[in-house]
Amino acid sequence: MVTAPPTTLWFTRCPVPTATGIAADRGWLTAEFARDGVTVRSLQEADAEGVRGEHFRHRLATLIREGGNVPALWARSNGAPTRLIGLTWIEERQVIVGRPDSGIEGPADLKGRRLAVPRRAIEIDFWRAMALRGFDGALGQAGLSLDDCELVELAGDRPGQWETELAALRDGRVDAVYTKGAVAVETAARYGAEVAIDLDALPDPRSRINNGTPRPITVDQRLLDDHPELVVRFLAVLLGAADWAKDHAVEVGRILQAETGSGPVGVAAAYRGDYHRHLHATLDDDRLALLAEQEDFLRRHGFHDAPVDVTAWADPAPLTEARALTARLPFITEEQP
Repeated sequence: MVTAPPTTLWFTRCPVPTATGIAADRGWLTAEFARDGVTVRSLQEADAEGVRGEHFRHRLATLIREGGNVPALWARSNGAPTRLIGLTWIEERQVIVGRPDSGIEGPADLKGRRLAVPRRAIEIDFWRAMALRGFDGALGQAGLSLDDCELVELAGDRPGQWETELAALRDGRVDAVYTKGAVAVETAARYGAEVAIDLDALPDPRSRINNGTPRPITVDQRLLDDHPELVVRFLAVLLGAADWAKDHAVEVGRILQAETGSGPVGVAAAYRGDYHRHLHATLDDDRLALLAEQEDFLRRHGFHDAPVDVTAWADPAPLTEARALTARLPFITEEQP
């Protein structure tokens, strides 16, 4: 049975470097679907409050999501009819911070220390998952585990990202805090915290597996079944945006300030080197294996119950078709205001 195309196509992304965020900023998603009479809307729009929670639950049939893997795996485990259609890997300054006199200079120095573990009253506590995974990644480099430390539970009683954890560090209630991204750079500086362990500098990328590494692109199975061409075209725009980003580092930095809510200092410190050249999604075996490791960690730590077979979840067909289509999107190369 042929179904009519949706009148609205929804998308959502996390406040980090994403091809989705770039494509939205440049107006390319709107341009691609306007000729079909399809309105493209973001869950982050001010008047989208009624559906904003679908960023985590992903039960909106016309939603395409580029976001953290903790909610994506949780939603899939809980029955959301999603398919994995892409994975990205963006280094975004994952660090363990401490007080200047902490004596923590490497992963081995975390043994016996008090580690900040936030707990927030939200459907899927990705903040808690990020902290546990970040510490686990560092400890593993020294042959240690979370059992070798004291995990200090912190209720998220202060507004803002990392505020509760960094206040506890400043007050001497914990010895180390995991942080990542641009806002964390500025917030940590305000609390006088210093980088104790730079996870990005560790040679093993598995030490940086976390909510955004790798970051999945997911779609509702119903949209993929009924209108696969819309999904392919959406992905083609994302691939085109990633192509454009490779040669527009300054513009990408500007977009990131708006996406993250951070200033230029935070963005420059969090997203270093040639990160803007690596926004392309793939579904290669290496990234799928890294996501499978994350799924196992999250399930062992109680973030979801039903196992998610990452390989079975993935559908590479839309991305394969999108690669062939990207070159035929002329507006990607046009300068937009």
